[in-house]
Amino acid sequence: MNESKDFLRTKVEEDLKAGRYKQVVTRFPPEPNGYPHIGHAKSICINFGIANDYHGVCNLRMDDTNPTTEDTQYVEALKDAVEWLGFEWEGKVRYTSDYFERLYEYAMQLIKMGKAYVDSLSEEEIREYRGSVTVSGKRSQYAARSIEENVELFERMRKGEFRDGEHVLRGKIDMSAANMQLRDPLFYRIRHASHHRTGDTWCIYPMYDFAHCLSDYIEGVSHSICTLEFENNRAIYDWILDTLGLTRQRPYQYEFARLNINYTVMSKRKLLELVNKGLVSGWDDPRMPTLAGYRRRGYTPQSIVHFCDTIGIAKANSTVDVAQLEFAIRDELNLKVPRVMCVLEPLKITIENYEGSELLEASYYPQDVPKEGVRMLPFSKEIFIEREDFDENPPKDYYRLTPTQPVRLKHAYIIECKEVIKDATGKIIELKAHYYPDSKSGEDRSGIKVKSAIQWVEAKSAKEVEVRLYDRLFKDESPKGLEDINPHSLKIIRNALIEPAVIDAKPDERFQFERLGYFYADPIDYSDKHPVFNKIVGLKESWGKKAQSIQSNKTEKKVQIDGKVAPMSQAQQALFEHYTRTLGLNSEIANTLVRDERLSHFYTQALEYLNSPISLANTVANEVARELKEKTLEELAFGAKEVAELIEMVEDESISTKIAKEVFEEMAKSGEAPQTIVQTKGWMQISNPQILQSIIDEVISKNPDNVAKYKAGNTKLFGFFVGEVLKATSGKANPKMVNELVGETLTLQ
Repeated sequence: MNESKDFLRTKVEEDLKAGRYKQVVTRFPPEPNGYPHIGHAKSICINFGIANDYHGVCNLRMDDTNPTTEDTQYVEALKDAVEWLGFEWEGKVRYTSDYFERLYEYAMQLIKMGKAYVDSLSEEEIREYRGSVTVSGKRSQYAARSIEENVELFERMRKGEFRDGEHVLRGKIDMSAANMQLRDPLFYRIRHASHHRTGDTWCIYPMYDFAHCLSDYIEGVSHSICTLEFENNRAIYDWILDTLGLTRQRPYQYEFARLNINYTVMSKRKLLELVNKGLVSGWDDPRMPTLAGYRRRGYTPQSIVHFCDTIGIAKANSTVDVAQLEFAIRDELNLKVPRVMCVLEPLKITIENYEGSELLEASYYPQDVPKEGVRMLPFSKEIFIEREDFDENPPKDYYRLTPTQPVRLKHAYIIECKEVIKDATGKIIELKAHYYPDSKSGEDRSGIKVKSAIQWVEAKSAKEVEVRLYDRLFKDESPKGLEDINPHSLKIIRNALIEPAVIDAKPDERFQFERLGYFYADPIDYSDKHPVFNKIVGLKESWGKKAQSIQSNKTEKKVQIDGKVAPMSQAQQALFEHYTRTLGLNSEIANTLVRDERLSHFYTQALEYLNSPISLANTVANEVARELKEKTLEELAFGAKEVAELIEMVEDESISTKIAKEVFEEMAKSGEAPQTIVQTKGWMQISNPQILQSIIDEVISKNPDNVAKYKAGNTKLFGFFVGEVLKATSGKANPKMVNELVGETLTLQ
């Protein structure tokens, strides 16, 4: 059980101590309309994790109430994901469709109580009658129908006597409620579509708000854990159970912040669009944030679960750095997988003074990894090295092979270039070299000093393989749509060469290709005749440097001493371990903090004011570090307390991350508290979904032509609607929430 309790576990313990429940029962209730993604992994870990921690059970329930979007392939994908992550659900897989008859009976009970009615308004009229945050709604004239008429109409709806959209069943609650979710919410709609389990038995289907609470009650769920977007829906959850008198051992809903990761989209609608438009190879494309994609890429279930544990459970939405997920798999594989050699772009070398051949013993693991294992490397006069490991006109601080600079072949000998051979176009096609016989690795008596060792493969024994270099699917930190796709997210190399020890890769086997990253034998396309390896992750986080590769090289070399990174002190190493393993920081951020005493001191102080290690670390390692380039800690206009207050405002969604940067700049100039700056400037963010939905509805109603064009296929207009909403709020609307709500609203048009 976790030593530090999050707010959900604290609530569970309170309920158990008070004797409210005999057993903890949670549930994971996904809608089977797409493959589960990394966000679902967080929900899986929370629901199954809490059940495991308190000796309870967790149900797996498919929320299959929309036959037009659901499919059995998605059901199987969801089951597979839960099992892959190492969890077991209680009993058989459950389905909301298992309860359709009982849900119908509950709906009929509400009608007979005068608490629900059949409405015949059009979709547009329902939206119009709903009102806005500042204007009360107007109840439909059809709410005056008698109980007998409502019963008859609902029975006829079930028999299939009406067209889609001709009638709906609504709860009769309060059209002037401040919580707009309570303004006579929809409970049932007509859908003449075949269901993947019930076939054509039903043509009316319950809405999520109606089915969710009742399914929880039927299953004996104690704690119904949802993401924050359902916070306002909790009022309907409670109203339905209370109105029906289902109060004994009833469930209660609790919300946590959903997982958002930069450079990633979590919308199943957008993921489906990627698949349908052929922009990825499928739901399991290794670039997709689906669990099937991560699995095929080579991520382990342990790394996903560890990542979900380290990011914690929060009450406010925030964005996690994707580097933290990459660190989780890198950190796990570093101590587990063997190191081998692969050459992606081969350049032939003929060692002229070497004769015959030999086998060189090479360890699979470096000295600092507590694992053993060796393999034999064939060596002869013809080898291949990485093309970029030779430079005829090297820049300053280039430590690899040049016409005048020798280099070590890893696990082998030191060689020096004697001749460069080019083709008619001037391209280098071969190098002639000499080796030093007494420079054998582990037995070096040559006295020659070299600054680096490079990978290589022996020409005759090397195997040609296909290597797929995967990178982030989106180039923008906060991708808005398909226009932000990274065109370089996949590079396929079909003539890479690998050492013979890797040729017969076993299923589910991973390797570190020295100096290249971690790789995985593709579970679908790999065969003995055509070996295929997927790049899981690089050896270190480097995305932020890719746009300026030249500067990247210079930056990298500044921290090198004779070709090596300056080692950390024992105290720094201990602090690094604390930052990465205990606080969950990615290695790059942790490295920045531990190597600067001022930053680590400032960070420690900030943590005393706010327990948000990752967000604080990112701000300190970037914004604060930038200020400290020209100032001392004493000269800063702000302190750790102000930075903590700023981050807290972002996490509780008082301000956006974009506004936070402007607030920080003001803090750095004036020294004013962040709350004062935000209030003075009028920068408070609008994150209330009710307010935003009202504005979105108004924007959409004013632009019917653009709505029609969007539905006809002009998806670029999505940005227009988002822009209009942001314009209407003077840029104060929560952009991520606006994107989600606009997408959902346009889908329903």
